Amino acid sequence: MEDKHATGLNENPMKVIFSYDDVFYSFFYDDTVMCTHRSREYALNYVYSGEMLIDNGREKIHVGKGECVFIPRDHNINMYKRPHGGERYCGIFMMFTRHFLRDIYSRNDMYKTFADAGRMKLAVTKLPHTAELVSLFASMTPYFDRSVSPQADFMDLKMQEGLLALLHIDRRFASLLFDFNEPWKIDILEFMNKNYMYEFTLEELAHYTGRSLATFKRDFKKISDLTPEKWLIRRRLEAAYVMIKEGGRKISDVYAEVGFKNPSHFSTAFKRQYGIPPTGVSA
Repeated sequence: MEDKHATGLNENPMKVIFSYDDVFYSFFYDDTVMCTHRSREYALNYVYSGEMLIDNGREKIHVGKGECVFIPRDHNINMYKRPHGGERYCGIFMMFTRHFLRDIYSRNDMYKTFADAGRMKLAVTKLPHTAELVSLFASMTPYFDRSVSPQADFMDLKMQEGLLALLHIDRRFASLLFDFNEPWKIDILEFMNKNYMYEFTLEELAHYTGRSLATFKRDFKKISDLTPEKWLIRRRLEAAYVMIKEGGRKISDVYAEVGFKNPSHFSTAFKRQYGIPPTGVSA
């Protein structure tokens, strides 16, 4: 029977990733799997078994069995997932999209009571061991078996449970999750993440996001230390890497799909970004 909610992202026998809406389950069977991760949304990553090491360039955070980490949106990290204690790596990745957060905030006045909690630093954060987090992820582990499929409304409740667990750990998470007062942050990121494969001039990017060129440049500096052109190239390369590494796609099919005009330019940019040519990436 076809699973209506689970979507397979990788069927490599050594690595399996599948999702129910915005909740991703992953298994890794080989010794160590390293991936460069840049989540476009806020997320929780729970380690069910094995272990994970997160390197954000400043520190290394170890996440062991039964532990959970908060990952900010648009945040570059290297993640090393590997077996430990004789157990393969299994993890659950719960993603809080902008749409979900805006919707839940507008439907429930309770979340507005967190508005005065103060600001919080934007950083990868290892979360304390709380009864709420333990209960949440324990209730979700049956779905590692894809023959057992949850209903969409049930998963929505689990997302809300994860959100409340975060807020009860530290009310200041609300300053990140419910920051809707600076719409330029949302508009620019959403537009560029949806349209990264197209060729835009800076003037066109400014126009499509409702800004003058000067305002666009100023606002973009607030959300990235890269230029818009370099941000788009990096985004294309990230998408290409996933397509090749996890999707087993051919390079000849990928380079144009992500927005490069010729394979030579793509290969040069890819090697500059990852240190190896795209032909060196194995699925």
